[in-house]
Amino acid sequence: MNTWTKEDIREVYNKPLLELLYQAATVHRKHNDPREVQISKLVSIKTDGCPEDCGYCPQAARYHTDINGNSLMSVEEVKGHAQEAKDMGSSRVCMGAAWRNVKDDADFDQVLEMVKSVNQMDMEVCCTLGMLTENQARRLADAGLYAYNHNLDTSEEYYKEVISTRGYEDRLQTIENARKADLTVCSGGIIGLGEKDEDRISMLYTYSLMRPQPESVPINALVAVEGTPLEEQNPVPIWDMIRMIATTRIVLEHSAVRLSAGRTEMSDEGQALCFMAGANSIFAGDKLLTTPNPEFNNDLALFNKLGLVPMKAYKKGDKPKINEAYKESPESKEKIKWSRPEHKIERNEAAKQKGKKVRKVTSVKEL
Repeated sequence: MNTWTKEDIREVYNKPLLELLYQAATVHRKHNDPREVQISKLVSIKTDGCPEDCGYCPQAARYHTDINGNSLMSVEEVKGHAQEAKDMGSSRVCMGAAWRNVKDDADFDQVLEMVKSVNQMDMEVCCTLGMLTENQARRLADAGLYAYNHNLDTSEEYYKEVISTRGYEDRLQTIENARKADLTVCSGGIIGLGEKDEDRISMLYTYSLMRPQPESVPINALVAVEGTPLEEQNPVPIWDMIRMIATTRIVLEHSAVRLSAGRTEMSDEGQALCFMAGANSIFAGDKLLTTPNPEFNNDLALFNKLGLVPMKAYKKGDKPKINEAYKESPESKEKIKWSRPEHKIERNEAAKQKGKKVRKVTSVKEL
């Protein structure tokens, strides 16, 4: 495993694009079958109402984004989504809940049953539930969880310009808790938040220092949603996405690089270059939590054009065994004080006030 400095990563990132693409493709072929791409399904098991102020997220309760929320799905509903995804070639299901952090309650018990059920369908199970303790991570592992997703989003330096309701160290602590439970880690970022190239380089540097490095790294292009603080951000140029995918592949050579949000804005040719640069996973289905995604038939057509084939489950690791200990809720609840930074982000506050006005007007009209 290479030891990277920021200067090393900066040098890679700033290479002429065709040289960068060639190097990334070479690294990709060394460690992966370049024809295989994992198809994953993202299921929003609990949508909207999140208390965080993430500037990119339409699920934050403080903003007005016309998102249709839902309470926690039933186990049977999740199994239905998983079976549908499996029938279409997906080998991985990622379940997301709009929570700040996991709580030891009946909802978490229900999520554990979801994990067990999907595991028994011989699919990789990933969850993204917010911050979690070491004990909660162990219960997820015992239920059959394969991976925990918790994105760093951006550099530590720029993070405070996007989110004020929790600290960067909480993200790192959650990843460490997942590692202590022997879960694989899925953690990546979003480009197009208004960050500089240096922030992208810094984020990759943070991942390069992890031991072990994340097994998978999603690279998202911001989908600017009306009502969020970042609603006026310009779309990420495809060349930036290709450059970021290629640099990630070179720096994190053993990680799966997941081409995630923002694909609806990409041409087939742009996506093809991302696959050549080392992306070997996509999320399938017409929606990623709350934002649009290409239709599955379009993805299949693209796979056929490029000669790509779906990756089977557990290609990179063994299927987790289920341990009935996951049902044992701790007698004494763990008390972790997740940080709440006190700084204010001007554009987040402005979006919050705008949301209050819209909700007030709507309520008056309903009367």
